[in-house]
Amino acid sequence: MKYHDPLKRILSQTRPHWDQNEMRPAVRRSFHNALQCRTSALGAEVYASQNQERIVYHTCKSRACPSCGHRATIQWQRGWWTALPDQPYKGITFTIPDVLWLLFRDNRHLAQALSALAAAVIQTMALAKYGLRVGIIPILHTFNGELEFNSHVHTLVTGGGLHTSSGSWRSRVYYGQDQLMKLWREGVIELLRAALCAKRLDTDMTHDQVKDLLSEQENRWWSVKVQSFRSKEHFLRYAARYVKRPPIAQRRITWIDERTVRFWYKDKKIGRRLEVQCSPQEFADRWAQHIPDRYQHAVRSFGLFASRTLRHTSIAVFALLGQVRRPRPKPLPWAYSIRRDFGWDPLLDQRGQRMQWMRRLAPAPST
Repeated sequence: MKYHDPLKRILSQTRPHWDQNEMRPAVRRSFHNALQCRTSALGAEVYASQNQERIVYHTCKSRACPSCGHRATIQWQRGWWTALPDQPYKGITFTIPDVLWLLFRDNRHLAQALSALAAAVIQTMALAKYGLRVGIIPILHTFNGELEFNSHVHTLVTGGGLHTSSGSWRSRVYYGQDQLMKLWREGVIELLRAALCAKRLDTDMTHDQVKDLLSEQENRWWSVKVQSFRSKEHFLRYAARYVKRPPIAQRRITWIDERTVRFWYKDKKIGRRLEVQCSPQEFADRWAQHIPDRYQHAVRSFGLFASRTLRHTSIAVFALLGQVRRPRPKPLPWAYSIRRDFGWDPLLDQRGQRMQWMRRLAPAPST
């Protein structure tokens, strides 16, 4: 089978490598589904007119699929655009020193805890300094341009907050980078120490080596970046590059053969592109690191945006800001997405007549 998409070509080529019991089930499921996307293996819908019949194969909705990831990203943007009030926002990025990356790669349960930790740091600061509750959406990223495992958290935070005592809205909140950094650093170190003491830290280092490493990192500077977004659209466009899509865009892959995969990334320190070369199997391994386990979500919400309270708190926030919340948008039809992205209507036949749905085809047995 031939694949025009570079990522699917790599998955097909390396299947004997990743389709093994040693690989995490979530990785095998995502990669397998991506290979079956838009094939008879997932079934299809049949549309027809008097002149023509068209079979439309089902999509896989996998995080490893570039086309499905694009559509899911747009749906995510549309949903949050209606849920968020129109006001300025802050974007806060929490990073971790590179010497700790492997600890979080080998202990995925700890990496999943970073989103809640970042939200707790922000809420603690807003509550202690201003007596406010704020809305927080943390997004866990696990990759950098070279596809290395680099855990960091991007957060969207309301530019203002709700007073816990008076119930009024404060329009501006200042977040000091140094104070955020100290709280974040302390929280991450304590998270790792607790896992070490509970013997839930999987690592090749000895107990004393981990203790010394954490002591060293306790006194160093960690990067925490605070930036202002003019609107919710600004942040949603920024975050959409990573939320639902594979960790690498297909356009960055410049060469594929039986022994080599080459792709480029932009080195922000020197401001230019560099190229990475590896075997297809190593590329698949790098990619597999960033597939989340089943039922694990990269995007979470806390504070005023917490899923359990969003319905009630959003009513109050929208009222205080004098705004009306828009209804949640319906999912975009698949045909609309093709018209928007490619400029042609898949439900029109060769004579311009509209085709109607006729029947559904069951998934074909896998070969």
